[in-house]
Amino acid sequence: MTNSKIWLSSPHMGGTEQKYVQEAFDTNWVAPLGPNVTGLEQDLENYLNQNVFVGALSSGTAAIHLALVLLGVQAGDEVICQSMTFSASANPILYQGATPVFIDSEKDTWNLSPIALEEAIIDRMAKGKKPKAIIAVHLYGMPFNVEAIMAVANKYEIPVIEDSAEALGSSYKNQKSGTFGAIGILSFNGNKIITTSGGGAIVAKTKEIKDKAVFFATQSRDNAPHYQHSEVGYNYRMSNICAGIGRGQMEVLDKHVALRREMNQFYSDYFLAIDGVTVFSEPNADYYSNHWLSAIVMQPKKLKGKTREDLRLALEQENIESRPLWKPMHLQPVFQQYPYYGNQVAEQLFEDGLCLPSGSNTTAADKERITSALDRFFKPLI
Repeated sequence: MTNSKIWLSSPHMGGTEQKYVQEAFDTNWVAPLGPNVTGLEQDLENYLNQNVFVGALSSGTAAIHLALVLLGVQAGDEVICQSMTFSASANPILYQGATPVFIDSEKDTWNLSPIALEEAIIDRMAKGKKPKAIIAVHLYGMPFNVEAIMAVANKYEIPVIEDSAEALGSSYKNQKSGTFGAIGILSFNGNKIITTSGGGAIVAKTKEIKDKAVFFATQSRDNAPHYQHSEVGYNYRMSNICAGIGRGQMEVLDKHVALRREMNQFYSDYFLAIDGVTVFSEPNADYYSNHWLSAIVMQPKKLKGKTREDLRLALEQENIESRPLWKPMHLQPVFQQYPYYGNQVAEQLFEDGLCLPSGSNTTAADKERITSALDRFFKPLI
């Protein structure tokens, strides 16, 4: 009998989602507006607790795209972007006809290196192209070095788009991720800490910016009795059905964060005695990660030459999903012609890093299977 699949990060329902969805059906609110959309936005604003204004959208990618539009990014502009991230962080730059400028990671957070960031800004300005915006990512739920990154951004007066797609529930110095940048973005894709099936949100500092984002997201319809459009619009609003799922998920968000952090501790405890494997964790007490995904870095020289790909394949044989870290954007075929600043931190992380099953719905039996599979791989190496 084949064991059931242990997924990297699968949706985890809390139990009340169907209530909100049923209400939407019962009241015929099945459009991209309605009580659930408004309710989810209010729930998120209350959770983030920084006097922000949230607009629910169809995806986190849509939120990044609208953030670029709101910041006036146009064809020919340059936008700085963290290289080690999912492609959705960078793709919207090309939507606008702008040029991405990729930046290496720092070792502690795996996120945007403040040193390489400033070097890039100085060099781009020397070339006559001051970057129009900075996209900084909280990778795998780990906050980026907020103070250092914001200090550089403020020094050169460049707005930060804070990509918190993976970081709802994370915080830096007790302030929630998504509330630091000029504009923040969230994702509720099926594999995220909470899900709306597919969806995202934009986090604005003023109601005017939120309203403008919603205006763009609903096809830029002018206030007229007929359909009139003075600006280009997009079909980016979240549906009331999806928002109903999100309202139920918000009720279990803190529980999901606690369970993901337990998974990270599970791996930290396991690998404590294995020289040559490091579990990705907070650099100090300023950082609080939701540990959306738990990841390790392997040192083949200390593991008899065994690599993260060897481990990935061994887990695959056991029907356990794992995945290499994000391949840096500057190494991707679609982006490799664009500027890159930094060293090889992101490249080395990609070479040696692996994400392990991290779901908040991982069972005790799943953990036993994971432990047994890890034992079979690592015990002969130590």
